Amino acid sequence: MKKIKLLVEHQYDFELLGLVSPVKDYKMAWLINQSLDVKLVRTIDFEPEFLHQPQLKISQFLEEKDHGFVQLLKNRSLSEGGNALYLVPELKMFDYFLLIQDQTFELDINAYIGRLSQVRYIQSAVKLDISKLKSKENLLTY
Repeated sequence: MKKIKLLVEHQYDFELLGLVSPVKDYKMAWLINQSLDVKLVRTIDFEPEFLHQPQLKISQFLEEKDHGFVQLLKNRSLSEGGNALYLVPELKMFDYFLLIQDQTFELDINAYIGRLSQVRYIQSAVKLDISKLKSKENLLTY
């Protein structure tokens, strides 16, 4: 019998920033709200399901807009055994990811990076190329 495979191409129509900061997730959301003039609100934890891997529980903050969204995801989660698990394992150096979708194409991502870089508690803010990530599917939270 002939097998048919269904190939799904995901759309990554958002900008991705990697943030390095030692602060707690709720304080990071507050800092981003203050510096970027957004209103990130805590939503239910994102729990991706992987085969043959422990369960991840990622805290997320979200602001939905008419033309897109702003979403903050924590990269690190602790397993029941106390081991660190990562949403994007190849980018362990980043503590948070900021996903920004703007379908009006008026977003100046460099201005966002500049404002975030001036925040005292954010050590680094870097624009990341989503196409080069091996586990980019982990960032799809819908």
